[in-house]
Formats: sequence, structure tokens, C-alpha cells
Amino acid sequence: MMSEDAAEEYLLQAREIFLKQKRLAERAIEQLSYTQMHERIHPNTNSVSIIMKHMAGNMLSRWTDFLTTDGEKPWRHRENEFVDDLLVPGLIERYWEHGWVNVFEALKDLKPEDLNRTVQIRGEDHSVIQAIQRQVDHYGYHVGQIVLISKILVGEKWQSLSIPSGGSEEFNQQKLRARNSGEGPIKDRRL
Repeated sequence: MMSEDAAEEYLLQAREIFLKQKRLAERAIEQLSYTQMHERIHPNTNSVSIIMKHMAGNMLSRWTDFLTTDGEKPWRHRENEFVDDLLVPGLIERYWEHGWVNVFEALKDLKPEDLNRTVQIRGEDHSVIQAIQRQVDHYGYHVGQIVLISKILVGEKWQSLSIPSGGSEEFNQQKLRARNSGEGPIKDRRL
């Protein structure tokens, strides 16, 4: 059994990780044109818009009534999430945002004692921690896809989302200088 302080810290860290994943994906997506968002880099891959649609569908299913209903809702049509049909400009972004709001609302409502509860996903029991970690893993996987696909599509105009290649030495030196001068830590841009 986890202490209340540890449970509160876990919930705080879960929210922070999800927020970092969301921001990382959005920084990549911002570099894409409308056409690029819907482009497949290979016939066997999904476009960024399809990945966003799938993630949002998953978020709505998993996090709606998180503690009281199965995470795979009867109204979810997972196969439809892989059809690129949200073609009105801005529609996929609104759906994506709706999914993330659902995640953060559900997490906000969780109390430390809820971590000891059991929830179901597709009829299978999960501790609340297992269910959260399952989603951290799932969203991280898809955010990585979004970043890689975006980087490929943007090409030479890509703006690095972390320390640029070849910039590690300089970044580490800046952190060391800041620490030694008492300026405080330099934020690590990596998400």
C-alpha cells in the first residue's frame, strides 16, 4: 500500500508526464501543414491526423467514468479511428483537445486512496496505477510516432524539439555555468 504522500506525488507526476507528451506532440504538429498532417509516409503507416484521432478516441473511452466503467466503452468504434475523415481544417485539433481535456479532468478527480482501487479495461482488472501506466506507455508510443513522422515530412525546415544534434556539449556547459554562477538551473528543453 502506497503512502498518501507517495500517492499524491504519483498523481502529480502522471499529470506532468501526460502534459509533456501533449506539448511534445503539439510542438511537432505545429510544424506541419494541413496537407502534411493527413499524409502517410508509407502505405502501411498512419498519418499524424489518424494517430491524433486514435489517441483522442482512446482518451475518451479510457478516461470517461474512469473509476466506474470499463475503459473500453460500448460506444467506441476503434476501427473508425483509423479512417482519416476529420478533414475540416481545425476539426482534428478540436477532437484531440477534447480527448486531452478528458484525461486531465479524470486525473484531477483522482484521490490518493483511488490508487488502491481496481478498474477494468476490456473486462480485465487493472489497478488504477496499472491503468494509468498503460496509458502513459500508449500515448508515449504514439507521440513518438507523431514526432518522427513530422520530422520526416518537414525535412530540412524541422525545428528541433530538444537539444539539437551536435549541441549537447554547449547545453551542458551552459547548465554548468548557470549552476556555478548561482543563476539557478537552466531548463532542460527535452520533454
